[in-house]
Amino acid sequence: MSEDHLSDLRFDSLQLHESIQAGIRDVGFEFCTPIQASTLPIALQLNDVAGQAQTGTGKTAAFLIAAYQRLLNDEVDPNEKRQPRVFILAPTRELAVQIANDAKVLGKHTGLKVGLAFGGTDYEKQRKILQDGVDLLIGTPGRIIDYFKQGVFKLDRVQVAILDEADRMFDLGFIKDIRYLLRRLPSPEKRLNMLFSATLSQRVLELAYEHMNEPELIRIEPDKVTVDRVRQAIFYPSNEDKMPLLVGLVREIGEVRIMIFVNMKREAEKVQDYLEANGIHASAISGDVPQKKRLRMLMDFQNGKLPVLIGTDVASRGLHIPGVEYVINYDLPHDAEDYVHRIGRTARAGASGNALSLGCETYVVSLPDIEEFIGHKIPFANYEPNDLPKLVKPKPRKRKPQNRRGGGKPGGGHRSGGRRPRR
Repeated sequence: MSEDHLSDLRFDSLQLHESIQAGIRDVGFEFCTPIQASTLPIALQLNDVAGQAQTGTGKTAAFLIAAYQRLLNDEVDPNEKRQPRVFILAPTRELAVQIANDAKVLGKHTGLKVGLAFGGTDYEKQRKILQDGVDLLIGTPGRIIDYFKQGVFKLDRVQVAILDEADRMFDLGFIKDIRYLLRRLPSPEKRLNMLFSATLSQRVLELAYEHMNEPELIRIEPDKVTVDRVRQAIFYPSNEDKMPLLVGLVREIGEVRIMIFVNMKREAEKVQDYLEANGIHASAISGDVPQKKRLRMLMDFQNGKLPVLIGTDVASRGLHIPGVEYVINYDLPHDAEDYVHRIGRTARAGASGNALSLGCETYVVSLPDIEEFIGHKIPFANYEPNDLPKLVKPKPRKRKPQNRRGGGKPGGGHRSGGRRPRR
């Protein structure tokens, strides 16, 4: 993390429990980021916070530290079964896992137990851990509702409620599930509430005022400012040149961490197949990939075994993967804000990064809105069509027939367990 991305507030100047300070020292934190410096003093006084901040600026640590302090200030009967006292909702499985990992590191010395609930894998394993009792419950709405309705845990002892990436919750259609769960918690004035979102839109603010206790609004460095630390360029290929140009760019960039964004899942599979057929190891992250394989894919990307990760806009939110040097927009997004979310996967926590975009015939129509949103023109980059590589065509994929029993849509039904929308 670069020093100019930090505030002057030191963690050791905050009145935190020593076990929390020990966890903070373990991860090497010394000075707060701006979102931490603005929200922690409020939350440590048990006042509600609704914060706007881009991912990668330390908001996860902010709400976890405040949550741990709240729990450690209260004594509990050791003879009573543990029930969740911190309740954290995330829009995606990957984000829930990342929050839980951060919670385990920061809370290593607290003696508090973390439990996860997300769809797609480990149903009985998760169920047993939660049934045995946890202090922090972290997960996605569908699986939490599933376990709650079975009586695996209660929610009437929750002292801290946290919504992360609240705007994404709306995008994924979880708002009814969120309201269902929040209404099962103690009333807002009896708990500490924290909400974080990339944008504090009107719908997010309505949710905050409905389920929080007069939250203080904090806006730190709106997402669009991230573009100032990203070196950007745009190519204008024909649709025919688009794939050869991508392969040529990835080869030229070399063995560094690259994220490629497309607009549709089918296109992600196509890009993966072409890169693999032409000697570039790449994987597309989507809902069709089993959960264990998805998590392994992210781990391989983080540790350098997988140089190229391909995804849609859902993958651009909530993933905190350090060291991504290049983002390539194979497709320009339809929404200007999604452009910023995508390129925000690089230039994390004050670092610099690179973003290359392919303004093809199909999606270049989005460019004027993107440039208006970020406040400047994206520099033009040229290429020589005759120098593009000749590609090996991948073998056609074998596709499984879709099950349409009962006349319903594939993947239909209530969003519980592993059946909620996936990327």
